[in-house]
Amino acid sequence: MKFLVIIPARYQSSRFPGKPLAQICGKEMIIRVCEQVSKAGVEAVVATDDFRIYDCVVNSGYKAVMTSPDHRSGTERVAEAYRLGGEEADIVINVQGDEPFIQPAQILKIIEIFKENPETEIATLAKKFDLSAGPKSVEDPNVVKVVFTEGKDALYFSRSVIPYVRSSREDWWQATDYYAHIGIYAYRAATLQKVVGLPESSLEKAESLEQLRWLQNGIGIKVGVTEFSTIGIDTPEDLAKAEQILSDEKTCC
Repeated sequence: MKFLVIIPARYQSSRFPGKPLAQICGKEMIIRVCEQVSKAGVEAVVATDDFRIYDCVVNSGYKAVMTSPDHRSGTERVAEAYRLGGEEADIVINVQGDEPFIQPAQILKIIEIFKENPETEIATLAKKFDLSAGPKSVEDPNVVKVVFTEGKDALYFSRSVIPYVRSSREDWWQATDYYAHIGIYAYRAATLQKVVGLPESSLEKAESLEQLRWLQNGIGIKVGVTEFSTIGIDTPEDLAKAEQILSDEKTCC
């Protein structure tokens, strides 16, 4: 199987305009994402709607393709980039352009899912919650939770706490394991084109989670469990935290 990583990166953002070009310790965020992906040894291309991002990527020695500014989601941008890019692949991996801490091991884990389960249409990752610091992170609606079968097929994704434990609230955190969804997806090329043609679903509208559209239309999602979390950059405050992390790790170069 041939794998291709596509990194969607749009310029406009209501909370952080120009985010992909924001400097983290002197290097653009989108370039840091490209560097992390390249460590996994997988071919990658950035899908963008802005020539400033395109030029930055190409001038740094990576591949990029221009896409429409009108896409409603990163998945749509990835699908267009795949059609336009001329790169044939069996599996397309969507790595977000605001994930400068994406780990090569996470990309290799998602590749492993397809190799071990040839029938897989879509794959994603999850990480078990560490509740040593308390349960508040599980209750955060910005942290998406996922439940899955013994065979690692996703049952549901939610901003609510799932599973719900029917006992005293104080007992929830010891009664079962909770898993946070890690927002990296991989699709069979044909499945990618299929999902972008589906209309928005009722569950997707309720939770504002695109992956529920796929489940509601009967498209299965395999879940790989990773020990690594990621840190997305959504605001300038997140950027400052990222710089501090790199500085603390002495990797700010």
